[in-house]
Amino acid sequence: MKKDTLWINLLESKRFTELSLYPEKLSEIITAQDPEWVVIDEVQRIPILLDTVHNHIEKSGTKFALTGSSARKLRPGGANLLAGRAFVYNLYPFTYIELAEKFDLLNALRWGTLPRILSLAKEEERVLFLEAYVDTYFREEIVAEQIVRNLVPFRKFIEIAGQTNGTIVNYANIASDIGIDPKTVKSYFDILKDTLLGFYLPAYDRSLRRQQIKAPRFYLFDTGVTRALTNVAHIPLGSSNEIGRCFEHFIISQMVALNHYFGRRYKFSYLATKGGAEVDVIIDRPQKPTVLVEIKSAEHIDERHLQHLLGIKRDYPKLEYCCLCREAEVREVDGIKIMPWVEGMKYLGLTE
Repeated sequence: MKKDTLWINLLESKRFTELSLYPEKLSEIITAQDPEWVVIDEVQRIPILLDTVHNHIEKSGTKFALTGSSARKLRPGGANLLAGRAFVYNLYPFTYIELAEKFDLLNALRWGTLPRILSLAKEEERVLFLEAYVDTYFREEIVAEQIVRNLVPFRKFIEIAGQTNGTIVNYANIASDIGIDPKTVKSYFDILKDTLLGFYLPAYDRSLRRQQIKAPRFYLFDTGVTRALTNVAHIPLGSSNEIGRCFEHFIISQMVALNHYFGRRYKFSYLATKGGAEVDVIIDRPQKPTVLVEIKSAEHIDERHLQHLLGIKRDYPKLEYCCLCREAEVREVDGIKIMPWVEGMKYLGLTE
């Protein structure tokens, strides 16, 4: 009888050792069991298995689901990346849409939305999980996979990456703090990106203001993991400034995830000038006007929250402008839409 699914978990040490030494066994197992689907978890640990996958796709029509936490290890070895034969999907921490009635904003800001964190009821368990998650990343992704040879400066870097989350990246300053060169710092950020633990938010590439800053911002992939990296996971959210930073981080992360899931093909960037003008997110949308977005955790928005948008709007009135916040109702001030953030996501076209 044809088996529905064959599961291959390369985190299991016995299976990993077996297929590392004898990769041809994968083909023998598939041929013998003749499954409709083959799921290989953490496929980047044995890149040569992709040749077997390719062969079976071509000859037997077997369907494969290949999961992994890093594409970085596949590239240097010239692994078969199945160009034209595979679709690539990124999975993110849960979105507020997926959580539906289980979603709680303040919990999401403090703990993040990794699936495991949501199954833990006690604060102590959540703290231990997040701290273990960070530690496991070092052990499995960095040490076991030998992505970084000198672990000490990388450990220092990862703490700084947590502290500077969402700020403009200054490779030279970080390099000076750690005692390494800026190119190495850049490579460390790229490792976080390639292992799906963070993403760049580039500077806006069109001129809206003189002396626009060109360096990107960098965001880690989850608010809870970020708080664990900065050793504050055990501390409740405190000041309005901290809530504001976590809220901005959460909203931008949700935008990135929803854009991918719904296939919107939006391009995100930010604007900052040497004169101090800033816009949290600029969204270029196909066949729609560019929209400039401020993200504020305040429950009441006044003119001081909108000053940067108002300044730009005077010069570029044809663009769209909005502020996502925690107000209860939609309203408009001088052509700027002030919106509860959930309704704002829908207005921007990021949800259906």
